[in-house]
Amino acid sequence: MTRFVDKVAVVTGAGSGLGRATSKRLASEGAKVACLDIATEAAQATADAINAQGGTAKAYTCDVSDPTSARAAVDAAASDLGRVQLAVTCAGIGRLVNTHEMSWELWRKIMGVNLDGTLLICQAAIPYLLDGGGRIVTVASNAGLMGQPYSAAYCASKGGVVNLTKALAAEYIRKGITVNCVAPGGMDTPLQNEFATTLPEGASFKDLAKVMTPMGTSQPEEVAAVIAFVASDEGRYMTGSIVSIDGGLTI
Repeated sequence: MTRFVDKVAVVTGAGSGLGRATSKRLASEGAKVACLDIATEAAQATADAINAQGGTAKAYTCDVSDPTSARAAVDAAASDLGRVQLAVTCAGIGRLVNTHEMSWELWRKIMGVNLDGTLLICQAAIPYLLDGGGRIVTVASNAGLMGQPYSAAYCASKGGVVNLTKALAAEYIRKGITVNCVAPGGMDTPLQNEFATTLPEGASFKDLAKVMTPMGTSQPEEVAAVIAFVASDEGRYMTGSIVSIDGGLTI
């Protein structure tokens, strides 16, 4: 497929997991991809892999939670690759912790990357999208649609992404920009592994049964395929949509 030929895409969290899979999927369909990540070497590895396969990609160091860093990375991508027409906000972090023991620093770190970071990348990309149209795909989680224990910050941040998506979709619907959200469930990524190793003392995985499905976990490439559809012209009639891909968790 060649749904993104001559289009420039910015992808955050591109160094691993869903961000890497999304970058590679968009590039395989012709996009010029700006691979943004706070982990410089990881972002470069993704860009190198894309370029080795005949695609076009460039890596940028970006702390999405910092307004200056977010805007500088998007502006640099536009300068190097051309007008940004697509932004995908895959960057995310999380940790399982008893809420009454969670530090303010951890709360702010999770909110800063997951929610603030989504807003900041959107703010940086929108001026380019207004100049001819474009698409934003945010990444939430089933945790933004349902509660789960030991995840107050993560649930709050992803719930915020859900309604931020709807607010942006409503604001820019007449301005040539669509804004949609993909909400994965369990996914075989480093973030899920981080959750698995941070279960609070005294807690049991039985407490997390409500966020487990008989279908197991998805692969990042499966979710990236959904993102690609939503971001393509085939998804042109979608805006403000929250697309769950979670093995039936939110049935």
